[in-house]
Amino acid sequence: MSAKNTKTSKTVRFENLSDLPPAPPLSTRFKSQTDQEIARQAEADSDVGLVPVDFWDKAEIVEPDLTEQITLRLPRRVLRHFKATGKGYQTRISAVLSSYVDAEIKKKVS
Repeated sequence: MSAKNTKTSKTVRFENLSDLPPAPPLSTRFKSQTDQEIARQAEADSDVGLVPVDFWDKAEIVEPDLTEQITLRLPRRVLRHFKATGKGYQTRISAVLSSYVDAEIKKKVS
């Protein structure tokens, strides 16, 4: 787990879902709500309808591809080329390397 603190927010990342801490228990007030109260609150919610009804039936959990910070020496012409493409050049370098690795893995499987 890593945490990044800023003045306005705190970002916490977990390696996988099993590392998440347990959710706090539901309050007595929440647990005592009737179906009618829940339905009334749902109707008053402005976000209702934004998520399709069957969204969670089709949803898949996709864990992010974790990255690692390193120091890497590149030929100047390569670095110049990617920097000339503007902001996000490091992400593009990573995409090119990832594509190469995927192609190599695909060759070995074939």
